[in-house]
Amino acid sequence: MEFFGREDELAQLSALWNKRVSSLVTCRGRRRVGKSTLVERFAAVTGCRFVKIKGRRPKPGMSNADELAAFASQLADQSEAERTAPATWNDAFQRLSREIRDGEKTVVLFDEISWLAHYDDAFADELKIAWDNILKKHDRLVLVLCGRVSSWLRDNIVENGAYVGRRSLDIVVRELSPRDCVRFWGAAAARTSPREIFDVLSVTGGVPRYLEEIDPSLPAAENIRRLAFLPNSVLRNEFDEMFSDVITRRPAFTGHVLRALVDGPKGAEELAAVLGVPRSGNITLALRQLEDAGLVAREAGRNPESGRPVKNRRYRIRDNYARFYLKFVEPVKEVIDDGSFAFVSMEQFDGWETVMGLQFETLIVNNYPELLPSLHLGRALIVSASPFHRNAGAKSGRKGLQVDLLLQTRQSVCIVEIKRQRRIGKEVVAEVEEKCRRLSRPSGVSLKTALVYDGELAPYLEADAYFDALVPARRLLGL
Repeated sequence: MEFFGREDELAQLSALWNKRVSSLVTCRGRRRVGKSTLVERFAAVTGCRFVKIKGRRPKPGMSNADELAAFASQLADQSEAERTAPATWNDAFQRLSREIRDGEKTVVLFDEISWLAHYDDAFADELKIAWDNILKKHDRLVLVLCGRVSSWLRDNIVENGAYVGRRSLDIVVRELSPRDCVRFWGAAAARTSPREIFDVLSVTGGVPRYLEEIDPSLPAAENIRRLAFLPNSVLRNEFDEMFSDVITRRPAFTGHVLRALVDGPKGAEELAAVLGVPRSGNITLALRQLEDAGLVAREAGRNPESGRPVKNRRYRIRDNYARFYLKFVEPVKEVIDDGSFAFVSMEQFDGWETVMGLQFETLIVNNYPELLPSLHLGRALIVSASPFHRNAGAKSGRKGLQVDLLLQTRQSVCIVEIKRQRRIGKEVVAEVEEKCRRLSRPSGVSLKTALVYDGELAPYLEADAYFDALVPARRLLGL
């Protein structure tokens, strides 16, 4: 099985074997990002026994007895345990414990744990008791709790006071970096233009399951057409399945909140105004679910003008696929499904270049750590990294400000402009210079500028040396 990236996560997991006691691990992340594959890889590369128990998707008519029966059946397939269904989760965990041999490195994965727990509100408490009384006594055991409903893991395990001091590791699995994504193109990557690769990544993000469907011999537009604009294609059907899986409370309202962010970031008050509802806990809950699902991110960080955390935080869609689907696929899904949707080029879509510019910007911001070696910031500690927005002041007359990415250290502030254009001319200097004029900063703090770009750079820009760093985006691809 091909496996790309995840070196840091594998190193963290492998280090658990240096302990002389058992380990309880939570593994969270977006659907299709490769959480269970990571755990399987960890077990394989460290030569461990591996046992995987996966919850059954809840359906009408099912009950806790069905989950217990599925647990027993899967355990029996991977051990000498009996196949009859246990009566309770305590019995199930006791049975699992009897199949773990002391002294043998064993990884047990409870996958889709929210499904296992779906019909029993006491599941997390029963698991905690079983861990304390029997499971943690196996000195070579790593028990991994994993699932696509990250909000369940957060509420019931990660932020559950009963589990304080019990977890050894909490891994949040993100999308693959652009450099690792390129490996899905194989040898064809060297023959493929960075623009083609970035267009595909701007639609799929670094989600391994989507990238597995790429045909390296085809141009970006054809890959996107095959993935998203054919009946029953992967990215045509994925959104509804993903949303119903990971958004478990008020899904209709949460969907409205997500759609309100498609054209750009908004604060909670702006969202309430757009949706025509009072600002309330419902919006807060929806945003938190979307964050847990990996679909939305807060524009956090510090205000460079005050040095304090940003007060009025805005929320942006961080998931490339979700925005692309809502902007371009959902409006024509009925036409796609009857097989009559066709187009000559992607540019036929209204607002294509604008949206793809935003998609590209999202991809770069999500992967900003990959930029740091090219930005000439030395080894200074990054104290804040986020897009920055300031509203215009009606009374003060202060002008508004929007920065694609603002990186702050204790000694400097760096305005990072992100551009995806066929040709990038000197007008970008005027844009950034205006942002520099509008940005206040404390005395003694240096101001730096950087341009991350995909496109042809006008010779003037390099000769003028206005930017402290000019970073071709292809550098993130390792090309």
